[in-house]
Amino acid sequence: MSHVTKPHRPSKFKGAGIRVIVYSLLVLIWIAIAGVGGPTFGKLSEVQTNDQAAFLPATAEATKALEWQSKFRSSDAVPAVVLFTSENQLDAAAGEQLAKGFADYEYLDGEVTGPFISEDKRALELLVPVSGEVKANVGVEELRNLTAQLTPEGATAYVTGPAGFAADLTEAFGGIDGVLLGVALVAVLVILLLVYRSLLLPFTVLLTSVVALCAAIVTVYYMADAGWIRLDGQSQGILSILVIGAATDYSLLFVARHKEALSEGLDKFQAVSKAWRRSFEPIVASGGTVTVGLLCLLFSDLNSNKALGPIGASGIIFSIIAALTFLPAALGLLGRAAYWPFPPKAADQGGHAAVKEGLWGRIANFVAAHPRPIWIFTIILLAVGALGVTGLKAHGVPQSELVIGGSESRDGQIALGEHFPGGSGSPAVAVVNEADAATVLEDVLDVTGVDSAYLQAEDGGPAMAQRGAAPQVVEGRSLIFITLSDAADSDAAKDTIVALRDAVHATDAEALIGGTTATQLDTADTALADLAKIIPLTLGAILIILMLLLRSVLAPVLLILSTVLSYGTAMGVSALVFNNVFKFSGADPAVPLFGFVFLVALGVDYNIFLMTRVREESLKHGTREGMRRGLKVTGGVITSAGVVLAATFAALGVVPIMFLAQLGFIVAFGVLLDTFIVRSLLVPALVEEIGPKVWWPSKLAKEPEETKESDLVSEIS
Repeated sequence: MSHVTKPHRPSKFKGAGIRVIVYSLLVLIWIAIAGVGGPTFGKLSEVQTNDQAAFLPATAEATKALEWQSKFRSSDAVPAVVLFTSENQLDAAAGEQLAKGFADYEYLDGEVTGPFISEDKRALELLVPVSGEVKANVGVEELRNLTAQLTPEGATAYVTGPAGFAADLTEAFGGIDGVLLGVALVAVLVILLLVYRSLLLPFTVLLTSVVALCAAIVTVYYMADAGWIRLDGQSQGILSILVIGAATDYSLLFVARHKEALSEGLDKFQAVSKAWRRSFEPIVASGGTVTVGLLCLLFSDLNSNKALGPIGASGIIFSIIAALTFLPAALGLLGRAAYWPFPPKAADQGGHAAVKEGLWGRIANFVAAHPRPIWIFTIILLAVGALGVTGLKAHGVPQSELVIGGSESRDGQIALGEHFPGGSGSPAVAVVNEADAATVLEDVLDVTGVDSAYLQAEDGGPAMAQRGAAPQVVEGRSLIFITLSDAADSDAAKDTIVALRDAVHATDAEALIGGTTATQLDTADTALADLAKIIPLTLGAILIILMLLLRSVLAPVLLILSTVLSYGTAMGVSALVFNNVFKFSGADPAVPLFGFVFLVALGVDYNIFLMTRVREESLKHGTREGMRRGLKVTGGVITSAGVVLAATFAALGVVPIMFLAQLGFIVAFGVLLDTFIVRSLLVPALVEEIGPKVWWPSKLAKEPEETKESDLVSEIS
């Protein structure tokens, strides 16, 4: 009886068929997620808030004052200041006529207050309460249209004040939905086309970023809708940029490993499997450092910072998942066709792909030949750049300058200050005990920087003796409105708030000083406290991850120190640019913290890409040769990743918000600094100088440089 051996081809075809099915299902699942996430992107504005006071901690004095102030009013109306200026004199009669014209305003919530005539008779002010139930930009747009119709001939009108600034800020954030995302995607696509010189691969990588973003958007929308987080325009813009940049970076690392596997002669399925095994650890570790860094923001006392933690972390997590599922599945279906018209070159007879010396090979050899001069020079260079950080004015930005470029609210605020006390329309408030109200009012009027003040009466007007009105009392408290002499968003006004608190608390220890200026002051103070608290937490968490990943103590410490130095340099150079090139008056108090979290976490990313490969090569060839080989093979992909990430963050500059423009510049410059200086020169030079001891206390640190892979088999996990 004869036995026939079954051929293996059908079994192989069956396995290939199963893989095609699995890959196809993965791709379809992600496309379905994108189909849900795309429309959700336009709904984010429904769960978004840009009210600065809403992001203060509950313990802040301005927050407590705001809660009490709400008890004194019957609606959530936001005051708009309507200002008319003219070369001709304006009188009360004209003002009364104008005030009547706003009675038909669709979103009027309460009574129009005024008119108030300036001393020079050249300006007239009305306070119009805008309903808080309508979006700020919608309500103010209607008010501005009505104001334009009512403006007398020869006069100029402005709608400013809290409602005007909120509307202009909302309009500026509107660019996040379309322009920002479009610019970022186009920038990434152009870079990918130049790097890969292929048609399909750049679109495949870009689609990986898009599906990851869509998944993150759905998650963030439901978190905000459920009230778990507070979403603002800044966080929304950062989410888009972060996901596009991070997902592309992780994809580039996977593609590099996939290309290597194809060059070794593996088929398209084997290449995906080998690339996945080799890239899984560095991608997860890199994403983990960014995720942990972002989640450290949960310890922030500012709700805006706290919200960015889970928002950004969800984006990074989906970036990791997409880079390890959607991209491998797509490449598994495309195979070598993904790289057309320049597919990877075939391996030699031994199954090894030829590696050109190339630019990075020459850089690696140069660093190996001159390690000490290189690390000394780069440290000095970075330290000199870091000296500029002393010029960073991160004490806050005037409300009138939050939006870059012209805005009616800013122009109106300037005109208001030329004719009225600077704090008109944005008063400070004091919530005081009823028994101390009269005494506190006298204390307030004695403070330098206060133009006027009055107790609120039962009818909502000033409670003055000559009116015979009684102060309004709610739960034993009275409310004092305080008009400051200086613009509410000025440093002088903040100094006045400090003086007011000292004076008022001396009489009434339970008194609360709030308002626009107090909110900005408390935000700056809280941000400074957050910086001192979150930086050590972030560094400690990332250090632990690096130690676990590299099985070393010394190498992670060096990586952290180099990244922190790079952060200092980025902030120092940015301060010089902000002050002397862009002429910014200051920076948002959260800028240093956000810059730190992104630059340290993302900067460590590139060191992880490099050092995991160096360790892999060191197990075979020794530390110094491993560094040269690691730098040579990762130089191109890490540089491409750095340029992509820098380009995506630079795209934040298209949104006319000072905070986003500053953050975009800091991160873009810092990432390029990490990519071209720290990771390409400083870290390799330090490793070359220290040698195997860089892996201490790992067993690798005890082996001679010429150790064979067989001698270190216990080190291989």
